[in-house]
Amino acid sequence: MLVGYTLPAHNLNLFQARRASFRCRGSPLNPLTKRPASAKPLQRIASTELTRLHLSNLEKLLQKQEQPPVLEPIEKNSRNELPENKGSGILEGLGLARLWPEMKATEEMSPRHMKTLQRLLSKSQEYSPRNSLGSRWREYHGSNDWSGMLDPLDENLRREVVRYGEFVQAAYQSFNSDPAMSAEAPPLPHHVALSDRAYRVTKSLYATSSVGLPDWVDEVAPDLGWMTQRSSWIGYVAVCEDRREIARMGRRDIVIALRGTATCLEWAENMRAFPVQFPGDKDDSVQDPAMVECGFLSLYKTRGAHVPSLAESVIQEIRRLTEIYKGETLSITVTGHSLGAALALLVADELSTCDFEVPPLAVFSFGGPRVGNKGFADRIKQNNVKVLRIVNSQDVITRVPGMFVSEELERKIRNTKMGGVLNVLDKMPWSYSHVGTELRVDTKHSPYLKPNADVACCHDLEAYLHLVDGFLASNCPFRENAKRSLLKLVHEQSSNVKKLYISKAFSLKLSLERERDRMPMSPCLPSPS
Repeated sequence: MLVGYTLPAHNLNLFQARRASFRCRGSPLNPLTKRPASAKPLQRIASTELTRLHLSNLEKLLQKQEQPPVLEPIEKNSRNELPENKGSGILEGLGLARLWPEMKATEEMSPRHMKTLQRLLSKSQEYSPRNSLGSRWREYHGSNDWSGMLDPLDENLRREVVRYGEFVQAAYQSFNSDPAMSAEAPPLPHHVALSDRAYRVTKSLYATSSVGLPDWVDEVAPDLGWMTQRSSWIGYVAVCEDRREIARMGRRDIVIALRGTATCLEWAENMRAFPVQFPGDKDDSVQDPAMVECGFLSLYKTRGAHVPSLAESVIQEIRRLTEIYKGETLSITVTGHSLGAALALLVADELSTCDFEVPPLAVFSFGGPRVGNKGFADRIKQNNVKVLRIVNSQDVITRVPGMFVSEELERKIRNTKMGGVLNVLDKMPWSYSHVGTELRVDTKHSPYLKPNADVACCHDLEAYLHLVDGFLASNCPFRENAKRSLLKLVHEQSSNVKKLYISKAFSLKLSLERERDRMPMSPCLPSPS
């Protein structure tokens, strides 16, 4: 061993003396090390003191190398309040969120939450329990305007609202699968895959858009009628025929489901926002006549080249069904989204004034715009039509036409000195008013959606059903045991879902495209029953 050549001369003798007595000894701190019985207590004490000295020096060395933490400026919100600290746990204290930004949601990504996310992203649907409504079905159908059932939200009412929303989704899916309609011949039967197999479709409904062109255009090009008038499949009528479901609901239910805007001419009709009176309802003695938006009324009343108007089709079918099931306990539920929500009010209004006996009427509308003035809202109420409006606070469509303010702000203004001004504006011919009882949800309450989700996401029907399924009360967080699958929401609104859940979905190997491709194609969707 030539180590001696590299040592100073005055240390060489010392090293050689120690080398002769060198032994392979275990650490005095290791409890498994066997010590000889002849070991002196003084040497044990000396080694312990030496260990303490080493630890003390090591601690001083680490303290010298530790850099002071860099304090970042804390931004306050508009209310001059400190932001809420959402991080928690040891990992957050270690500052690993800087290395891995997703670490700030460690609580949401705990094993329990990962299991919940995997269940919600699976292709197998889970549904909230469908309890028997029995003798209380009139309450759930709005006989008391859903008093005491909305905040907190009754679990049975939540399931009913989601169920009626799925009828509208079936209308969207049916139209998107076959949007074309010949202008030369009557339409062929339209197939609808209902999610609830207890119902059977009995009638297809069509709406005709009719946007008039200036007279000089008709003179120059009289063959442009196909550009200004077009009929499109817009919904259906279905009736419950399953005895077990009829017993569960306490009555035989007739559903009228209407989709939202889907064609260019329908968008043009939406833009015709000036109010008009109902045909044949021009009584000058009425102080506040009912008026509705021109475009909505045009879609509802206009006949097509080969199809009747939406109004005629609905009245004819409801008359036929009430005759078939005469003597049974019946109900009529009209449901729609966006444009379909507006048309649902017109359908319910006309059914309530029919010359034959009509069962109890209720409307479940999702993201619907304002349809008419205060006179129209009073008319709906006087005709005993029950309306439940499901509204997303971030959805701008629910604030038009009329004053572009939310219902919450309008209520606050009415309770102030400025309320008299709004009362005067209500009597103006161009003022609009909402109808019925409101169930308000909010995109910002969802733990899965971005708080700054875009307009399309806030108006999306699947987002509405997701928010309703997770809603408990206005002062409660999102429901932890929400049942509705996130698969469709993530697939259609991936840019508005938090990146954390998108990345975790792929890390769980739940590729949405492959899941969708592997889904079995069947004539009917899985039944929630």
